[in-house]
Amino acid sequence: MGAAYFYHLTQKPLEATLPMLLGKALGAGWRVAVRGTDAARMEWLDQKLWLGAEEGFLPHGLAGGAHDAAQPVLLTMAPEAANDPQCVMTVDGAEITPDELQHLERVCILFDGNDPVAVDKARSQWRSLTGAGCSAQYWSEESGRWEKKAEA
Repeated sequence: MGAAYFYHLTQKPLEATLPMLLGKALGAGWRVAVRGTDAARMEWLDQKLWLGAEEGFLPHGLAGGAHDAAQPVLLTMAPEAANDPQCVMTVDGAEITPDELQHLERVCILFDGNDPVAVDKARSQWRSLTGAGCSAQYWSEESGRWEKKAEA
């Protein structure tokens, strides 16, 4: 069973934090699904990843393409990802279940610390996952660098 890592974004926006985490996941040899809740937002993330630094290019695709199964990183809204990920990163309050977590190496839940609704959703997800016996860590960048603040 994998672990859920909660990332409380307060200093850097999603489009800056997500590529860093994707780079680490790909460096670990994992395929990744980035799960969101809104098609327009996923298209926006797709564009941000394409426009990133050339030396840090992250190979990825938006779900619905001809080569979804071959994508190292697949942006999707569906619970099932065609690229058979070992890691799922959720954004914008996308759901993840304790059962899913049992079949993954890692789940990263990224949430906007400046949005009270997003914070409440992340707290609810923490309670749901830890209440089901899942391992979880809470990371904050409030000090300007990432620090682990809690573990269950």
